[in-house]
Amino acid sequence: MDLDDLLRRCIKGDALAWEVLVRQLQGRVYGVARFYLHDREEARDIAQEALIRVYRSLDTFKVGTNFTAWVLRITRNCAIDRLRQLRASPRIEELPDDDLIADAACTMAQPTGDVGENHQLLYRAMEQLSPAHREMILLKDIQGLEQKEIAQMLSLPLGTVKTRATRARIELARRILDIDPTYGALP
Repeated sequence: MDLDDLLRRCIKGDALAWEVLVRQLQGRVYGVARFYLHDREEARDIAQEALIRVYRSLDTFKVGTNFTAWVLRITRNCAIDRLRQLRASPRIEELPDDDLIADAACTMAQPTGDVGENHQLLYRAMEQLSPAHREMILLKDIQGLEQKEIAQMLSLPLGTVKTRATRARIELARRILDIDPTYGALP
């Protein structure tokens, strides 16, 4: 069943279609929420809240636009709202953000061998990126959104998104080489 059919069935109240849609989206929604919140439990709560908002707003979705980008924008907005609430009432203790990048990319399979080492290197390098560059890598390269969709989501001009995406990749490459200068060297 294609996405348009699934959405039409969800709008009509088909619970089974909604369940299928949630299963397709839940990993990506959680990954984005985790990226912003740095806390697994908060991310689970926000992912659930975002999916509820998506369900309640399905009839307002503009056909012809990218549904996934729309869902991830709602998720991002929910996460930012929650961050504002948390800042208004700061927590007593800060939780470590281990596995942050791995959770943001939770839709990726767990690699083994050399591939696993490459992913670990990538995660370590991403932890060192600026928040704006890390967000750009998450949205563009991990979540696979188009630059135009990212521009709409972040309320930025398309040129700014293109520039940030390029700079984010350059910074990521530099961080990888800082961690492992032999990475990518020919034998």
